[in-house]
Amino acid sequence: MERAAAAAGPAVEGGGVSRRAVRAGGAAAAGAGSRQASTETLDSPTGSHVEWCKQLIAATISSQISGSVPSEGVSRDYRVYRRPVVIRALRDGNKLAQMEEAPLLPGESIKVIAKDVMYICPFMGAVSGTLTVTDFRMYIKSVERDPPFVIDVPLGVISRVEKIGVQSHGDNSCGLEIVCKDMRNLRLAYKQEEQNRLEIFENLVTRAFPVSNDLPLFAFSYKEKFAVNGWKVYDPMAEYKRQGLPNESWKISKINSTYELCDTYPAILVVPTSVKDDDLSKVAAFRAKGRVPVLSWIHPESQATITRCSQPSVGPNDKRCKEDEKYLQTIMDANAQSHKLIIFDARQNSVADTNKAKGGGYESESAYPNAELVFLEIHNIHVMRESLRKLKEIVYPTIDETRWLSNVDSTHWLEYIRMLLAGAVRIADKIESGKTSVVVHCSDGWDRTAQLTALAMLMLDSYYRTIKGFEVLIEKEWISFGHRFAMRVGHGDDDHADADRSPIFLQFIDCVWQMTKQFPAAFEFNELFLITILDHLYSCLFGTFLCNCEKERLKEEVSTKTISLWSYINSQLDEFTNPFYVNYENHVLYPVASLNHLELWVNYYVRWNPRMRPQVPIHQNLKELLAIRTELQKKVEDLQREAATRSISSSSDRGSSPSHSATPVHTSV
Repeated sequence: MERAAAAAGPAVEGGGVSRRAVRAGGAAAAGAGSRQASTETLDSPTGSHVEWCKQLIAATISSQISGSVPSEGVSRDYRVYRRPVVIRALRDGNKLAQMEEAPLLPGESIKVIAKDVMYICPFMGAVSGTLTVTDFRMYIKSVERDPPFVIDVPLGVISRVEKIGVQSHGDNSCGLEIVCKDMRNLRLAYKQEEQNRLEIFENLVTRAFPVSNDLPLFAFSYKEKFAVNGWKVYDPMAEYKRQGLPNESWKISKINSTYELCDTYPAILVVPTSVKDDDLSKVAAFRAKGRVPVLSWIHPESQATITRCSQPSVGPNDKRCKEDEKYLQTIMDANAQSHKLIIFDARQNSVADTNKAKGGGYESESAYPNAELVFLEIHNIHVMRESLRKLKEIVYPTIDETRWLSNVDSTHWLEYIRMLLAGAVRIADKIESGKTSVVVHCSDGWDRTAQLTALAMLMLDSYYRTIKGFEVLIEKEWISFGHRFAMRVGHGDDDHADADRSPIFLQFIDCVWQMTKQFPAAFEFNELFLITILDHLYSCLFGTFLCNCEKERLKEEVSTKTISLWSYINSQLDEFTNPFYVNYENHVLYPVASLNHLELWVNYYVRWNPRMRPQVPIHQNLKELLAIRTELQKKVEDLQREAATRSISSSSDRGSSPSHSATPVHTSV
């Protein structure tokens, strides 16, 4: 039941503001009852002062994007582009101590320096320079070019380091191949007689994989000071209060305050009010890893809910748990507008059957008579890892122009993105249009489950489309609910062949980017925001994505010994703000989950190829547009105040004449 491209359903009527469904490229849904149909979309003009401002911004874009094409210099390809993405604003205000070999962050120290190291660039040939290895980065600076050629790679990005022979470069016959997690590989060569060549290799391996060498990740040494404390972004009690919880049907439980119920769940959970702790413990014993169904999101009007969990331990003998069956019935009963519960199992049906033979399984209609089970047929972590490997092969270092589209298609990457979006649309549609509560799970409930619940919540709740709201969404659905970041990414671990590694979070961010392309005015954040999140998923500069669950992070004192990524981002919001953002609070987004509407995220996956990058400084243009927008907003507000003053003055002059209401000027740019 894909509704991605279907006509918009009726807006939900409820106590207060109505909600409107928005299809990508389509009109907003018509209101129920006597309300007239609306032709407004997130990008359609309305004739207001606000729209005039937006048209002026659009005109400004046209004038500013007609600039000259930058040169193809190698320094532009690597130095100017690379640094803004990874640690750009960290240098602002002279925060980096500039040294001859490498700029250093607070807490960063040099471990080894090697002269006459050759970087074998796949685009420009061999470049000789100085290699500096610190406890955070590998830094190469050329001695041959002006401006200097710079490679600046956080060590956390490195997946593996291998020794290679480089006979074609004469004396430089020893070399290293450095395979990275961000879609690129690097090759270095140095002279065999280089005295510290062993020291180079050992320091690089030791510092790139500190966990495997009993060393702390650099995040615990980083001493930067930011104006904002990002650890305060997410407060679970405040977030549940924003959703209107607790209420008569749902309570906030602290049964997991010591992580005894489920060691991969957060301390604070939302469960049905009538459920007793003893019954909850029995449900936990029946669910894989103790991950009981708990509330993620509640509809503000219908009270339909998204709950998440892991698979039931049904096994080959169809074992049942009366407490679990009653528990799901209670979740359904909490929503008075529906007498059905939809269980979305993210897995392929065949895989779920295999898991059942191993002691797992899925909910049967006989045990859960009021539930409907839907398999979303999404592949497992191993398939996704292989798909990304194939994608990397076709985007770096060379691109076959004659077979580009067929090569992208052969990776199935966009097909898997489509399946995730389609599944999330089905979940969001059941909640919004069907007013039906849903339960979402996969096997363990921390990979595909997080992808689907977070995407559905992003479609349903405009708060999560703001910068802070998106940070809260990641903290809540991914970090606190135990997505195994350390295991899936392999932070500081040299076992690059670990079967548990998989690009699950990368896929989620890719899906979000696809939504921003279809709804360019619906998100407060820009593309750089998403790329920065992914860069620091790997960098180990911040503590945000470290460890596998809340319990581990508490044990490692991550929030007191490291800095949050949100501290960095929220200290410079202008860098990450979308100048076209319009705050439509009650719009539900239904992206088109079709390959015809999806595209490869070139600015992320292919950014290391200088021939595939934008030829104009788009990010700088967007910053300038943001400044123009701010100025225009101020002018609109001044006009509003002036109009209000005139209206009051006119009313006073009329004396006893009938009053006339003024039409407000909308300023939600």
